[in-house]
Amino acid sequence: MNGTNVSNSILKRLAGELPELTPEARKAATYVLENPHDVGVSTVREIAKAANVKPNTVVRMARQVGFEGYEDFRTPFRDAIRRGAADFPDRARWLQDIRKSGDLGGLYADIVLDVLANVEETFSGISTADLKSAADAIWNARRVFTLGVGVNHSVARNFTYLASTGMTEFHAIPRPGSTAVDDLAWADTRDVLIAVTCKPYRSEVVEAVSIAREQGMTIIAISDSPASPIICNADRGFVVGVDTPQFFPSSVSIIALLETLLSFVIAVASDEIVERVETFHKRRHQLGLYHKEPK
Repeated sequence: MNGTNVSNSILKRLAGELPELTPEARKAATYVLENPHDVGVSTVREIAKAANVKPNTVVRMARQVGFEGYEDFRTPFRDAIRRGAADFPDRARWLQDIRKSGDLGGLYADIVLDVLANVEETFSGISTADLKSAADAIWNARRVFTLGVGVNHSVARNFTYLASTGMTEFHAIPRPGSTAVDDLAWADTRDVLIAVTCKPYRSEVVEAVSIAREQGMTIIAISDSPASPIICNADRGFVVGVDTPQFFPSSVSIIALLETLLSFVIAVASDEIVERVETFHKRRHQLGLYHKEPK
Protein backbone atom coordinates (compact mmCIF):
# COMPACT_ATOMS: atom_id res chain seq x y z
CA MET A 1 0.00 0.00 0.00
CA ASN A 2 2.75 2.44 0.93
CA GLY A 3 4.23 1.89 -2.51
CA THR A 4 1.41 3.74 -4.28
CA ASN A 5 1.72 7.47 -4.94
CA VAL A 6 -1.94 8.24 -4.20
CA SER A 7 -2.22 6.53 -0.84
CA ASN A 8 1.28 7.72 0.10
CA SER A 9 0.31 11.35 -0.48
CA ILE A 10 -2.81 10.89 1.63
CA LEU A 11 -0.79 9.42 4.47
CA LYS A 12 1.72 12.28 4.30
CA ARG A 13 -1.12 14.80 4.36
CA LEU A 14 -2.68 13.03 7.32
CA ALA A 15 0.63 12.98 9.19
CA GLY A 16 1.01 16.72 8.58
CA GLU A 17 -2.45 17.39 9.98
CA LEU A 18 -1.90 15.43 13.22
CA PRO A 19 -1.11 18.49 15.38
CA GLU A 20 -4.33 20.16 14.24
CA LEU A 21 -6.62 17.22 15.04
CA THR A 22 -8.61 16.75 18.20
CA PRO A 23 -7.23 14.07 20.56
CA GLU A 24 -9.88 11.58 19.42
CA ALA A 25 -9.36 12.29 15.72
CA ARG A 26 -5.61 12.01 16.31
CA LYS A 27 -6.17 8.49 17.64
CA ALA A 28 -8.02 7.57 14.46
CA ALA A 29 -5.35 9.15 12.28
CA THR A 30 -2.57 7.40 14.16
CA TYR A 31 -4.27 4.07 13.65
CA VAL A 32 -4.59 4.73 9.90
CA LEU A 33 -0.93 5.79 9.65
CA GLU A 34 0.19 2.65 11.43
CA ASN A 35 -2.23 0.32 9.62
CA PRO A 36 -2.80 1.75 6.12
CA HIS A 37 -3.63 -1.68 4.69
CA ASP A 38 -6.76 -1.81 6.86
CA VAL A 39 -8.36 1.26 5.29
CA GLY A 40 -9.11 -0.35 1.93
CA VAL A 41 -10.67 -3.45 3.48
CA SER A 42 -12.52 -2.04 6.50
CA THR A 43 -15.75 -0.15 7.08
CA VAL A 44 -15.86 3.06 9.06
CA ARG A 45 -17.21 1.13 12.06
CA GLU A 46 -14.40 -1.42 11.85
CA ILE A 47 -11.73 1.31 11.72
CA ALA A 48 -13.41 3.16 14.59
CA LYS A 49 -13.53 0.03 16.72
CA ALA A 50 -9.89 -0.79 16.02
CA ALA A 51 -8.83 2.79 16.85
CA ASN A 52 -11.10 2.85 19.92
CA VAL A 53 -13.01 5.93 18.76
CA LYS A 54 -16.54 6.66 17.51
CA PRO A 55 -17.37 6.28 13.79
CA ASN A 56 -18.13 10.00 13.41
CA THR A 57 -14.61 10.72 14.67
CA VAL A 58 -13.18 8.75 11.72
CA VAL A 59 -15.43 10.72 9.37
CA ARG A 60 -14.16 14.02 10.83
CA MET A 61 -10.59 12.83 10.41
CA ALA A 62 -11.25 12.12 6.71
CA ARG A 63 -12.80 15.57 6.24
CA GLN A 64 -9.82 17.18 7.93
CA VAL A 65 -7.57 16.04 5.07
CA GLY A 66 -9.94 17.17 2.30
CA PHE A 67 -12.38 14.31 1.76
CA GLU A 68 -16.17 14.42 1.88
CA GLY A 69 -16.30 11.46 4.23
CA TYR A 70 -14.81 8.08 5.03
CA GLU A 71 -15.91 6.35 1.80
CA ASP A 72 -14.29 9.09 -0.28
CA PHE A 73 -11.14 8.81 1.87
CA ARG A 74 -11.16 5.03 1.54
CA THR A 75 -11.44 4.87 -2.27
CA PRO A 76 -7.73 5.41 -3.13
CA PHE A 77 -6.77 2.66 -0.68
CA ARG A 78 -9.30 0.26 -2.22
CA ASP A 79 -8.02 1.14 -5.70
CA ALA A 80 -4.47 0.42 -4.58
CA ILE A 81 -5.53 -3.06 -3.46
CA ARG A 82 -7.35 -3.60 -6.75
CA ARG A 83 -4.18 -2.69 -8.67
CA GLY A 84 -2.20 -5.21 -6.67
CA ALA A 85 -0.43 -2.82 -4.28
CA ALA A 86 -1.21 -5.00 -1.30
CA ASP A 87 -0.57 -8.53 -0.20
CA PHE A 88 -2.87 -11.49 -0.90
CA PRO A 89 -4.70 -11.50 2.48
CA ASP A 90 -5.58 -7.80 2.10
CA ARG A 91 -6.99 -8.43 -1.36
CA ALA A 92 -9.04 -11.37 -0.05
CA ARG A 93 -10.45 -9.16 2.73
CA TRP A 94 -11.32 -6.52 0.13
CA LEU A 95 -13.30 -9.09 -1.87
CA GLN A 96 -15.17 -10.08 1.26
CA ASP A 97 -15.97 -6.43 1.91
CA ILE A 98 -17.45 -6.08 -1.58
CA ARG A 99 -19.65 -9.11 -0.94
CA LYS A 100 -20.90 -7.60 2.32
CA SER A 101 -21.72 -4.31 0.62
CA GLY A 102 -23.68 -6.06 -2.13
CA ASP A 103 -21.50 -4.51 -4.86
CA LEU A 104 -20.93 -7.77 -6.78
CA GLY A 105 -22.02 -6.12 -10.01
CA GLY A 106 -19.09 -3.74 -9.70
CA LEU A 107 -16.76 -6.63 -9.01
CA TYR A 108 -18.05 -8.46 -12.09
CA ALA A 109 -17.46 -5.41 -14.26
CA ASP A 110 -13.97 -4.85 -12.84
CA ILE A 111 -12.92 -8.43 -13.55
CA VAL A 112 -14.19 -8.36 -17.15
CA LEU A 113 -12.57 -5.00 -17.84
CA ASP A 114 -9.27 -6.16 -16.37
CA VAL A 115 -9.29 -9.36 -18.41
CA LEU A 116 -9.76 -7.38 -21.63
CA ALA A 117 -7.23 -4.75 -20.62
CA ASN A 118 -4.64 -7.36 -19.65
CA VAL A 119 -4.84 -9.10 -23.02
CA GLU A 120 -4.71 -5.79 -24.90
CA GLU A 121 -1.79 -4.54 -22.82
CA THR A 122 0.11 -7.81 -23.27
CA PHE A 123 -0.16 -8.03 -27.05
CA SER A 124 0.34 -4.31 -27.64
CA GLY A 125 3.89 -4.73 -26.36
CA ILE A 126 4.74 -7.85 -28.40
CA SER A 127 5.62 -7.94 -32.09
CA THR A 128 5.33 -10.81 -34.55
CA ALA A 129 9.13 -10.69 -34.78
CA ASP A 130 9.36 -11.29 -31.01
CA LEU A 131 7.07 -14.31 -31.24
CA LYS A 132 8.79 -15.71 -34.33
CA SER A 133 12.19 -15.46 -32.68
CA ALA A 134 10.95 -17.39 -29.64
CA ALA A 135 9.13 -19.91 -31.85
CA ASP A 136 12.26 -20.57 -33.92
CA ALA A 137 14.25 -21.22 -30.75
CA ILE A 138 11.60 -23.65 -29.49
CA TRP A 139 11.30 -25.58 -32.77
CA ASN A 140 15.07 -25.88 -33.20
CA ALA A 141 15.70 -26.97 -29.61
CA ARG A 142 16.61 -30.51 -28.62
CA ARG A 143 14.31 -30.31 -25.60
CA VAL A 144 11.93 -27.68 -24.24
CA PHE A 145 11.24 -27.35 -20.52
CA THR A 146 8.23 -25.33 -19.36
CA LEU A 147 8.55 -24.14 -15.76
CA GLY A 148 5.75 -22.80 -13.59
CA VAL A 149 4.92 -23.32 -9.92
CA GLY A 150 1.80 -22.61 -7.92
CA VAL A 151 -1.02 -21.44 -10.18
CA ASN A 152 1.43 -21.26 -13.09
CA HIS A 153 2.23 -24.97 -12.85
CA SER A 154 -1.10 -25.85 -14.44
CA VAL A 155 -0.49 -23.17 -17.10
CA ALA A 156 2.88 -24.73 -17.92
CA ARG A 157 1.41 -28.23 -18.02
CA ASN A 158 -1.42 -27.14 -20.31
CA PHE A 159 1.04 -25.56 -22.75
CA THR A 160 3.22 -28.68 -22.66
CA TYR A 161 0.21 -30.93 -23.22
CA LEU A 162 -0.88 -28.97 -26.30
CA ALA A 163 2.66 -28.85 -27.69
CA SER A 164 3.03 -32.60 -27.21
CA THR A 165 0.38 -33.29 -29.82
CA GLY A 166 3.00 -32.47 -32.42
CA MET A 167 6.36 -32.43 -30.63
CA THR A 168 7.98 -35.14 -28.54
CA GLU A 169 10.51 -33.39 -26.33
CA PHE A 170 8.36 -31.01 -24.28
CA HIS A 171 8.57 -31.36 -20.50
CA ALA A 172 6.60 -29.53 -17.79
CA ILE A 173 8.70 -29.02 -14.67
CA PRO A 174 9.07 -29.50 -11.79
CA ARG A 175 8.10 -33.12 -12.26
CA PRO A 176 6.25 -34.85 -9.40
CA GLY A 177 8.68 -35.61 -6.60
CA SER A 178 11.43 -33.51 -8.17
CA THR A 179 12.68 -29.93 -8.26
CA ALA A 180 13.14 -27.65 -11.25
CA VAL A 181 16.88 -27.49 -10.61
CA ASP A 182 17.15 -31.30 -10.68
CA ASP A 183 15.02 -31.52 -13.83
CA LEU A 184 17.44 -29.19 -15.61
CA ALA A 185 20.57 -31.01 -14.43
CA TRP A 186 21.55 -32.32 -17.88
CA ALA A 187 20.21 -29.45 -19.99
CA ASP A 188 22.64 -27.39 -22.07
CA THR A 189 22.96 -25.01 -25.02
CA ARG A 190 20.75 -27.24 -27.17
CA ASP A 191 17.75 -26.82 -24.86
CA VAL A 192 15.14 -24.13 -24.15
CA LEU A 193 13.57 -23.13 -20.82
CA ILE A 194 10.22 -21.33 -20.82
CA ALA A 195 9.79 -19.89 -17.32
CA VAL A 196 6.72 -18.16 -15.84
CA THR A 197 6.39 -16.25 -12.57
CA CYS A 198 4.73 -13.00 -11.46
CA LYS A 199 4.96 -10.87 -8.32
CA PRO A 200 5.61 -12.07 -5.70
CA TYR A 201 8.25 -13.95 -7.71
CA ARG A 202 8.77 -17.58 -6.77
CA SER A 203 12.33 -18.17 -5.61
CA GLU A 204 12.58 -21.63 -7.16
CA VAL A 205 11.74 -20.23 -10.60
CA VAL A 206 14.27 -17.40 -10.25
CA GLU A 207 16.91 -19.89 -9.11
CA ALA A 208 16.17 -22.30 -11.97
CA VAL A 209 16.47 -19.49 -14.54
CA SER A 210 19.81 -18.44 -13.06
CA ILE A 211 21.11 -22.01 -13.27
CA ALA A 212 19.76 -22.42 -16.80
CA ARG A 213 21.69 -19.29 -17.76
CA GLU A 214 24.90 -20.80 -16.34
CA GLN A 215 24.28 -23.97 -18.34
CA GLY A 216 23.88 -22.04 -21.57
CA MET A 217 20.19 -22.77 -22.14
CA THR A 218 18.05 -20.41 -24.20
CA ILE A 219 15.61 -18.77 -21.78
CA ILE A 220 12.16 -17.47 -22.68
CA ALA A 221 10.68 -15.64 -19.68
CA ILE A 222 7.09 -14.59 -19.07
CA SER A 223 6.45 -12.20 -16.19
CA ASP A 224 4.53 -9.08 -15.18
CA SER A 225 7.34 -6.53 -15.23
CA PRO A 226 10.37 -5.73 -17.40
CA ALA A 227 12.29 -5.55 -14.11
CA SER A 228 11.33 -9.13 -13.19
CA PRO A 229 14.40 -11.16 -12.21
CA ILE A 230 13.58 -13.87 -14.74
CA ILE A 231 13.16 -11.39 -17.62
CA CYS A 232 16.45 -9.73 -16.71
CA ASN A 233 18.13 -13.14 -17.14
CA ALA A 234 16.26 -14.13 -20.30
CA ASP A 235 17.21 -14.24 -23.97
CA ARG A 236 13.62 -13.38 -24.85
CA GLY A 237 11.23 -11.81 -22.36
CA PHE A 238 7.50 -11.22 -22.59
CA VAL A 239 5.73 -8.84 -20.18
CA VAL A 240 2.10 -9.74 -19.49
CA GLY A 241 -0.75 -7.83 -17.86
CA VAL A 242 -2.04 -9.61 -14.75
CA ASP A 243 -4.18 -6.95 -13.00
CA THR A 244 -7.35 -8.19 -11.33
CA PRO A 245 -9.59 -7.44 -8.35
CA GLN A 246 -8.79 -10.98 -7.27
CA PHE A 247 -6.18 -11.65 -4.60
CA PHE A 248 -3.88 -13.51 -7.04
CA PRO A 249 -2.51 -12.42 -10.44
CA SER A 250 -4.71 -13.18 -13.44
CA SER A 251 -3.55 -16.03 -15.70
CA VAL A 252 -5.67 -15.09 -18.72
CA SER A 253 -3.03 -13.11 -20.63
CA ILE A 254 -0.35 -15.70 -19.84
CA ILE A 255 -2.50 -18.48 -21.32
CA ALA A 256 -3.34 -16.32 -24.35
CA LEU A 257 0.34 -15.56 -24.93
CA LEU A 258 1.37 -19.21 -24.66
CA GLU A 259 -1.39 -20.31 -27.05
CA THR A 260 -0.23 -17.66 -29.53
CA LEU A 261 3.40 -18.71 -29.10
CA LEU A 262 2.48 -22.33 -29.80
CA SER A 263 0.66 -21.24 -32.95
CA PHE A 264 3.85 -19.53 -34.09
CA VAL A 265 5.85 -22.68 -33.35
CA ILE A 266 3.51 -24.67 -35.60
CA ALA A 267 3.81 -21.97 -38.27
CA VAL A 268 7.63 -22.01 -38.34
CA ALA A 269 7.93 -25.79 -38.00
CA SER A 270 8.81 -28.11 -40.87
CA ASP A 271 6.08 -29.97 -42.76
CA GLU A 272 6.45 -33.03 -40.53
CA ILE A 273 4.54 -31.26 -37.76
CA VAL A 274 1.29 -31.64 -39.73
CA GLU A 275 1.81 -35.38 -40.07
CA ARG A 276 2.59 -35.67 -36.35
CA VAL A 277 -0.57 -33.84 -35.30
CA GLU A 278 -2.62 -35.90 -37.71
CA THR A 279 -1.13 -39.17 -36.42
CA PHE A 280 -1.71 -38.11 -32.81
CA HIS A 281 -5.40 -37.40 -33.33
CA LYS A 282 -5.95 -40.41 -35.59
CA ARG A 283 -4.66 -42.63 -32.80
CA ARG A 284 -7.03 -40.98 -30.33
CA HIS A 285 -9.98 -41.66 -32.58
CA GLN A 286 -8.88 -45.28 -32.96
CA LEU A 287 -8.65 -45.68 -29.18
CA GLY A 288 -12.15 -44.28 -28.72
CA LEU A 289 -10.98 -41.24 -26.72
CA TYR A 290 -13.39 -38.90 -28.50
CA HIS A 291 -17.11 -39.10 -27.94
CA LYS A 292 -19.06 -40.04 -31.03
CA GLU A 293 -22.39 -38.39 -31.64
CA PRO A 294 -25.20 -40.86 -32.45
CA LYS A 295 -26.03 -41.02 -36.13
